[in-house]
Amino acid sequence: MPLLNYTTKIAADKTAAEIERTLVKHGARAILRSYTEDREINALLFRVLTPHGEMAIRLPIDADATLKVLGRQYQGRQISRSFVTREQAVRIAWRIVKDWVEAQMAILETEMVKMEQIFLPYMVTPEGKTLYEAMEEKRFYLNQGQTD
Repeated sequence: MPLLNYTTKIAADKTAAEIERTLVKHGARAILRSYTEDREINALLFRVLTPHGEMAIRLPIDADATLKVLGRQYQGRQISRSFVTREQAVRIAWRIVKDWVEAQMAILETEMVKMEQIFLPYMVTPEGKTLYEAMEEKRFYLNQGQTD
């Protein structure tokens, strides 16, 4: 089955703006875009106020991973070669993130979850890494300083 949104023609910056509006509507206090050297938007960084204070969050995309999947889907004859471009991979990745953010905000609105639960893997540590990246470095071992 082809990737969600694989035929999108919506520019990444337009999708990022849609995500930004959704985040602001749900409490984002500041938003910053991060770009690659090739001027591709590769992450949204934002701050939200939680009961534990203001938290920084980095919401990235991985265009390289998306492009690899598109290549495999082309090889498997699931999609046309015209969709296997870097620009298309960036557009698709951002559309998928937008859909995910909108779905998460719908769950937030039900009060089943808190903002910090939704974005926990993307919260930025004082060292500038996401919590996921910090945990991955420790092989997800929570008690690093403790011995058996």
